[in-house]
Parts: sequence; structure tokens; C-alpha cells
Amino acid sequence: MPVKHKKTAEIKELSILPVRDTVLFPNAILPLTVGRESSLKLINDLGEKEDKFIGVVAQRDPRVDNPQPVDLYQIGTAAYIHKIIKLPSQSLFIFVEGPQRIAVEEVIQQEPYLRARVKPLNDVVPGEKQPDFDALVRSVTSLFQQVVQLSPMLSDDLQTVVMNIDDPGRLTDFIAANLPSLSSTEKQELLESLDLRGRLERLNRQLAREVELQQLRSKIQSDVQDQVTQSQREYYLREQMKAIQKELGEFDEQQDVEELRKKIEAAGMTEEARKEALRELGRLAKMSPAAADYHVTRTYLDWLVVLPWSKVSELKVDLNKAKAVLDEDHYDLHKIKERILDYLAVLRLKPQIKGPIICFVGPPGVGKTSLAKSIARALDRKFVRMSLGGIHDEAEIRGHRRTYIGALPGQVIQGIRRAETRDPVFVLDEVDKIGRDFRGDPSSALLEVLDPEQNSHFRDNYLDVQFDLSKVLFICTANVLDTIPPPLLDRMELMELQGYSEEEKIEIAYQHLIPKQTEEHGVRGPEQIEFSREGLAHLIRHYTREAGVRGLEREVATLCRKQARRIAEGSTDKLLVTPQNISDFLGVPKYRLETELVERTRKPGVAVGLAWTPTGGDVLFVEANVMKGGKNFTMTGHVGQVMQESMQAALAWVRSHARDYGVDPDFFQNNDIHIHVPAGAIPKDGPSAGVTMATVLLSALTRRPVRERVAMTGEITLSGLVLPVGGIKEKVLAAKRAGVREVYMPAENESNVGEDLTSDMLEGLELHYVKTIQELVDAALEKEPVGPDASRPVPEVVMAQSIGPPN
Repeated sequence: MPVKHKKTAEIKELSILPVRDTVLFPNAILPLTVGRESSLKLINDLGEKEDKFIGVVAQRDPRVDNPQPVDLYQIGTAAYIHKIIKLPSQSLFIFVEGPQRIAVEEVIQQEPYLRARVKPLNDVVPGEKQPDFDALVRSVTSLFQQVVQLSPMLSDDLQTVVMNIDDPGRLTDFIAANLPSLSSTEKQELLESLDLRGRLERLNRQLAREVELQQLRSKIQSDVQDQVTQSQREYYLREQMKAIQKELGEFDEQQDVEELRKKIEAAGMTEEARKEALRELGRLAKMSPAAADYHVTRTYLDWLVVLPWSKVSELKVDLNKAKAVLDEDHYDLHKIKERILDYLAVLRLKPQIKGPIICFVGPPGVGKTSLAKSIARALDRKFVRMSLGGIHDEAEIRGHRRTYIGALPGQVIQGIRRAETRDPVFVLDEVDKIGRDFRGDPSSALLEVLDPEQNSHFRDNYLDVQFDLSKVLFICTANVLDTIPPPLLDRMELMELQGYSEEEKIEIAYQHLIPKQTEEHGVRGPEQIEFSREGLAHLIRHYTREAGVRGLEREVATLCRKQARRIAEGSTDKLLVTPQNISDFLGVPKYRLETELVERTRKPGVAVGLAWTPTGGDVLFVEANVMKGGKNFTMTGHVGQVMQESMQAALAWVRSHARDYGVDPDFFQNNDIHIHVPAGAIPKDGPSAGVTMATVLLSALTRRPVRERVAMTGEITLSGLVLPVGGIKEKVLAAKRAGVREVYMPAENESNVGEDLTSDMLEGLELHYVKTIQELVDAALEKEPVGPDASRPVPEVVMAQSIGPPN
């Protein structure tokens, strides 16, 4: 419907029709509803004229009812009114066509309607047709066609129309007028853009965004439709399956419910669990298999019927067999074995006894978990293991409530299900490494599990019925006790597994480690590989430093692999592991304890203490230096608060007894003292190095070195008493490994030595028990001082022993 009246170039003045939320583009036909009094007056005044031209200009704010010139945009469209229709509501409905853009230059009339001088505007077209401009036009056309294909609101005829438009300016105006996603502001910006390239680029961005949104909408609709279709398909298939099963007389829903009912009756549940199971079964029978809760309820019932509510192991307590099993699986550990056999004896006399809560505490590699396996084997019970290391969520213990998607019972109930009996040996491994965060405290959840008075009524969050755990033999393992909360520790019976001596490690290697590793590596021993006793001793001293035997097992495995490679390469020679050839396979020794011990204690101001660590015992070197200064006491070596207080107590005792040892009582006024504990990267703490601190201070002040191969341990008081300390077995074994010959310790620890250490462990060691620090200092220090630059020479025999095979 082209405009064939007055040319728009001749138009100088036009009546202005303000419109809300509408933008009229050139060459577009737009229906408008006119209802304002001023606008009605404008249209009525045009009724008699032949050329019904007006200016259509959008309002800046559509909420303004009586717009002034400042409320309108400067750029609008000259429009020809094709048709006027009167509506019953006294308003008018008009059809207008916009031939050209116009700019409002000056308003010359405001009443009864706006009238203004206008200037026609033309597009700014590039002078020469450029390839990138043509590509931009094609991109806009293609994107609009994609929008038409994807949008349900646009007619497919628009694709044909847009293909027949050759003028780029008309193309942009046509697309902008027909793109429903453009806001009024965005349309006005396109109308005001006279630069054709800029208008095309702006429209290209809008179209690209619209294509992406339409694709996303289509994808969402498709996914929803697929889900609905899949649900309908599953429903129809289930109905067909029911009909087929019914015709064949096979399993149906009612039979499923009856089967579950029989399992509930045969499971031997408690009365509470049985009532809950039957209640849930009634709900299940009324549900459709397509219901959301159907599988949740079915899974819950499956858990209830599969648990061993009344199934227990057949009681077989044969003390002789149990003792033979424990001796076969583990060397030594006599006290632990005696305690286990005591429990088995009581179990034989009174089968109704509640299972004790045992906690094996000891360094890594001493056999805590394997000992629990042996107990299960000795009792002929199922073995279940749960690792607690790194657990932060208490739901791992108690389970999740059924309201959560994918909820399951906790690991305790899951372990009982795997055991298929309610009296297994249940190992809670690494109980000292439980975490704690915003999800809860698993150690608090364990309080109920590990309390014999409460665990008979254990209630898992998922099951929400009581389950009896009193018949379960819970065994916990831990490396240290410091991180276990006191209430949890109070519920467990502690059994301490201490480190092994060198002789014990040799026996364990011969009885367990070497046969295991030779079999795993395909090497026949002793036909193809043999370990001499001296070679094993050298391996233990110079290639491992541990309380357990894991490191020893790794080194034995390395030697077996070396021999396996030799055999694979065609060698038939037997490998005899001796101190002389062991370095050919394992490299240079990792630890030269005897050499280190002698060399570092040659000068005054150095003493050897003994320390307990989670991995066993170790020797601890303490050094002191005295220098010119005044009243400064420096403590270094990553020492903790307790060890710092021990150093200060030792200094106080030395200052108060300085005159007894020929030291100027005012030495601290003119000197600085520095105590250092080497291996500064390793944290150290505890009071047991107190006597070592006092000894090293006196050694530095009197220039009297500590006697050769002497180590000491004990807590010091300000009055000079030596108090007992713990970890005696580990410390003595560490001293023996390091080549110490004399150990000074508190007199009150003599009973620990008699209880924990055998004569074989003490062979080559001389133990001295002291009650006061004076006794220790007098015995441990050399009688004569040495000069500032002098030191005790290293005996040649010591060097030979440290390099050659051990004695």
C-alpha cells in the first residue's frame, strides 16, 4: 500500500501524534488506537484533507498522559493515515504508514495539539559497496530467518518477504518493526541511527542474542517434552506389562506385596521394626509404581528385611584354637593375646555377655588391624572394617533421613548388612583421625555406638527403628590418643601395642614378611633368595627407622624384586643378603646412627635425650651454647610450650646450684645462653627432656662433655627431682637402635622396664635409675673439662663399627 500523495521531501510542518511504547518505522504499516482528547482533535481535523500526513513520535515516559515537547524523542516518522475507524468507546482506530524518518526541529503549536517544523532524514549509505558491508547485510538476513524459524510468534511468510527486499535501509526497518523481542527503547535507538552500517551492526547483535535465546527456549521445551513423553511411555509400558503378566498368571504387584510380607514375618524383627515395616508395606500396596515415593518406600523395606535382626554366629569358643591362631598370625604381643584369651574364656562361660569395646593404640605398622582380623578368625566370626580417617559427616555413622534424595543407612548398619550376622568383629580403623566441621561431629555420633549400655537401642536415622548392636565386638585402632575426645575415650578399653625390638623384627621378618614377599614376587626362598640374620639386622639398623615393620617389609620387597629381575634376565645364582652386599641393591645406608651419635657428642654442650613419637621412639640431640652478653635465654628448634617451660626450669635449677659445680653464680648476668634442638622443621614438645636440658646447660658452662654413648630421659622439677615419664619401651628401643650403651631414667620407671622390656631387648644396654638431677649429672658428665677448641676424639673402633656390619 505505497503512499502516492504529497512527497515527503516537500513536508515542512506536521501535526505531532505522541504514542506510548510504540515506534513506527519507515515503510511499515501500524495500527494505532487514539484516545487522548488532543489526539482525537488532531485526527478529526485531518478528516476533510486529502493528504492526511502526521508525525508519529514516541514518548520518553509512557506514563505521562499530557506530553509536552520535552517528553518526546527528537526523531520520529512521517506517517500517512490510510484509514480511520470509530470505536464504540469514542476512541479511534487508525492505520498509518511511515514513508520516512523526520526530525522535530521546532514546536510551533501546543494547543489543542502539538504541531512542529520537521526535517526529513535520509540514511547515510557507504559510498562504495564493500564486501564486509554485503556480508553484514547477509548475516542480518540469515539471522532473522533463523529467528522466524525458531519463534512461534512470527509467520513463516516473513522469510520470503525479507528475501525480496534489496534496499539495506528498508531491510533493517522491516526487521526492526517485526522483531517482537526488541524493547521500545531499542527500537527508538534503531530509528535514530542514520548510519546504515551502524544500524546493521546493532541489529545484528540483537538478532544474534535473539537466536541464542530462541535456541535455549527450544531446548528447554524439548527436554520437558522428552520427560513428559518418557513418563507417559513408561506408564503405558507398565500397564501393558501388568496386563501381560496377568494373562500369563505371573508375578504382579499384589504378589510383590505378599512376598515382602512373608519376608517381614520371617526376618525376626523387633516388634517396633515389624510394625513400621507393615505400615510402610500398607502404603506401598496403595501406591502406583509410577509414584515418586514408590521406590523410596520399596528400598526402605528391602533394607529392613535384609538386616540380620536375629541371626547370630554359631558360638564356637575353643581357647586352644584361638591361641594357636593368634600365635600363628602375630609374633610376641603376649599381653594383648592374654587379654583376648581372657575375654574368650568369659564368653565361653557366659555367652550372653555384651561385647567389649577394645581400642588398639600404637605406632603404624605394629599389627593393629591384622590383629583384629586374627580375633575374628579365632572366633569364627565375620570381619567388617570401616575406615574413619577423614570422615567429617555424622551421617556416615547414623545415616541420612529418608526425606533426602538417595538417602541410605550409615556405615555401621551397612557393615552389619554385609556381615549378614549381628555379632561380627567390627573394626573402626583410625578412630583418632575423625574430622569435625559444620556437617556435624562423627565422634559424638560414635558415643552411642561404642557404649555397651546404649548400643542395644541404636537408632539409625534412615531406619528410624532400634537395632541391637550389643553383640558386636567393636575394635578401634588409633596411633595417638590426644585427638580422641575424652567421652569417647572413656567408653573404650585401651590396649597399647608398643614398637618392636630389633630381635623381634628379625623374627617377624623370618616368620611373616619374607615368606609373604617371596611368594608375591614369584621368588622361591630359600632356593633363590636367602636373608642372613646379620643382613637383616643391618637392613633394620641402617635402612629403616620405625616402631613397626612396614618400612622393613618394603625393603624386603625391593630385594625380592631385584632378585626376580636377575632371574628373569637368565641368572641362576642364589642371592644371599649380607651386610656386605646389601648396599649394592638398596644404595647407601639411610641412617648412620652410631657414627652420628658419637660425632655429635664429642664437644661440651651436647647431650642425647630420648623422645616418644607416634611412629615409635627416637633419639633427640640437645645443644647449648654460652656467649658474651647479658640475661638473654634463647630457645629454638620448633619446641612447644611445655618443652620451653622445661628449659626454663632447667636453667633455674642450674643457676641455683651453679656454685656446687664451680660456676660463677652470676654467670647469667654477663652471658647469653642459647639452647637448640636440631631438626627444626619437626615440632617437639613434652616434659621428658627436662634432665637433658639441665645436663647440657651444665656441660656447656663447665666445659665437661657428656660421656660417650649416654642418653637420658626424665622430667625435672625446680627442687632437682627427676619425675617419671611415659613411652619407656619405645625410648629404650630407640636408644639401642642408635648405638647408645647407657640410659639414665627416673627411678619410678623401673617397674615399666620390668613389665615391658625383656632381657633380649636390654642386651648391650646398661640402665641407670636416678631420683635427683645431681645423681644424673655427676654420673653422665666427664670428670675433667676440655679447652675451648678441644673435643673428645672419635675412637677408630666406633668408625669401623658404623661402616661395617653390625655386631
